[in-house]
Amino acid sequence: MSAFSAPFLPTLVRRERASLAATLLAPPVALAVATVLNLGLYLLIGRDPVAVVYAMLFEPFLSWASFSEVLLKTGPLLLIAQGLAIGFRAKVFNIGAEGQFILGAIFASAIPIWFPQATGQWIWPMMLLLGVLGGALWASITAFWRVRLNANEILVSLMLSLVAAQLLNYLLLGPWKDPNGFNFPQSVMFQYDAMVPVLIAGTRVNVSLLLTLALSIAAWLVMQKSFLGYKLQVGGLAPRAAGYAGFNEGWAIWLSLLIGGGAAGLAGAAEVAGPIGQLQRSISTGYGYAAIIVAYLGGLHPIGIIASALFMAALYIGGDNAMVSANLPIAAVRVFQGSLLLAYLIAIAFVRYRLEWHRPIYRSKP
Repeated sequence: MSAFSAPFLPTLVRRERASLAATLLAPPVALAVATVLNLGLYLLIGRDPVAVVYAMLFEPFLSWASFSEVLLKTGPLLLIAQGLAIGFRAKVFNIGAEGQFILGAIFASAIPIWFPQATGQWIWPMMLLLGVLGGALWASITAFWRVRLNANEILVSLMLSLVAAQLLNYLLLGPWKDPNGFNFPQSVMFQYDAMVPVLIAGTRVNVSLLLTLALSIAAWLVMQKSFLGYKLQVGGLAPRAAGYAGFNEGWAIWLSLLIGGGAAGLAGAAEVAGPIGQLQRSISTGYGYAAIIVAYLGGLHPIGIIASALFMAALYIGGDNAMVSANLPIAAVRVFQGSLLLAYLIAIAFVRYRLEWHRPIYRSKP
């Protein structure tokens, strides 16, 4: 047999230890790459790229009114992303936070819709608790299918989001529709005691932002300082080793999905009891999907997620500004978000792996 050489082929080899500096540089590098790519897109669709970038990335921070809206949107993004990140680090991929967000909003809305005359400061805290319950119950369906039937949690949770959207449509077009709402698919307006108190006077920022920050600290303590967080991370990184150590994989799946679902449900409850004040079909604004980008852009670390949630919220407000001032289509804003996630995943891959070139040798028969 004779041997012949082939062209060099690239191979990804895992680094023994990822550089901390490179890990910290990955998000800004991804942002720079995504910005450059989208500048080209804006030129292709005939928009002024300078005006778009200014409106999208700078205007949200130039006035208190705009920045207060950034803080308002930071809350649900941060809350959902923190819950998802716990599952992602355990290699449990809950992609259905959007549906869990909707169920949390539905459960929370039951009190002011069924008891519109109720009064007392107990109402809005009870609504938030019901939101947690609704999101967790919806996530438990995915957990059951994953643990008992070995179904893929990505597909199950994603499809359940579509079911949740149809359930919302049914309620708002049927039993929960406001009879005095001029035939719009929305519920009655909630009473004053069903609204989360405003945190900053003159803005729509409410107390739920403080609750979100407190839960972010709790997520850091759990994942970085507790044995529970250690078990979840070991189960994700080395499931066989975790099994030998007595860690139960099914338990980790249930816990991860319930935490993620409960966080998304709480965000949905805070949304209807906060800036919206009623249940609407537009409650589903893509927070559940954007939170996936937030979680990964923050490196699945509770502190990093706070920064990435603030940036993504600014991108939401900046996208609205760009649609008005630069006539940018809403799809372009979604493309920016998606390209940002793609650029980050590529960047973090090269942080954790190095590229090596090998020339394979093949042997041919004489």
